Amino acid sequence: MEQKWPQQIWIVRHGQSAGNVAREAAEAASQFLIDIAERDMDVPLSQLGERQAAALGQWFGALPPEQRPNVVLFSPYVRARETALAVVDRLDRDELLTVATDERLREKEFGIVDRLTPLGIADKFPELHEQRRHVGKFYFRPPGGESWCDVILRLRSVLDTITREYRGERVLIVGHQVIVNCFRYLLERMDEDAILAIDRAADVPNCSVTSYRFDPAAGKRGKLVLDLENFVAPLTSTGTPVTKSKDQPAAPKA
Repeated sequence: MEQKWPQQIWIVRHGQSAGNVAREAAEAASQFLIDIAERDMDVPLSQLGERQAAALGQWFGALPPEQRPNVVLFSPYVRARETALAVVDRLDRDELLTVATDERLREKEFGIVDRLTPLGIADKFPELHEQRRHVGKFYFRPPGGESWCDVILRLRSVLDTITREYRGERVLIVGHQVIVNCFRYLLERMDEDAILAIDRAADVPNCSVTSYRFDPAAGKRGKLVLDLENFVAPLTSTGTPVTKSKDQPAAPKA
């Protein structure tokens, strides 16, 4: 029977962004609004984020040729694209089948709470703040935005594309914290409680690697099995600081 899945999938969160830094500063100062001029999709990597992306690229480039990604898919947001291209620069382009943006890998849409800190959301939209507390982040959808379920729905479509076009290949996906967690929800067949427990435990480190390797002996037809989880050795091995910056806008763990 033909293999359905890629041989390996790596899912990586972008390097630290200028937005991550601005958010941390806003929260530390108890401000309502995150002070950043760019649209969320235009926010670049910070200087540290550029170092993290370079270290990640060095790690992937040092893998044996037969173990390196040959398909690279990434969010169109600038910080994710910069991270992905830092890896591509260290790969042999002649061996790459695809290097492409995919809008389905974009950050979760925050709608009217975009750029607000938790204090800002509670002050400006107290009803939404209470609704989110009651419903929980998995199902809560801010006006003009998305819930985690909405993100999961578009990622199901991404997996359909991957299993159709990249069977047996080695696929690198570069996205955002919610993208990493929602892929885990799908690939590990989790429920709401399981994925939110992972989310509460810790933020996904910037430029960390979560990967799945195809195991033909797993299940009835073979399946992807978790291989690495929030792996940060590509950074620590080069002395690059590891950060676990939250994505903006802020949202309490729930």
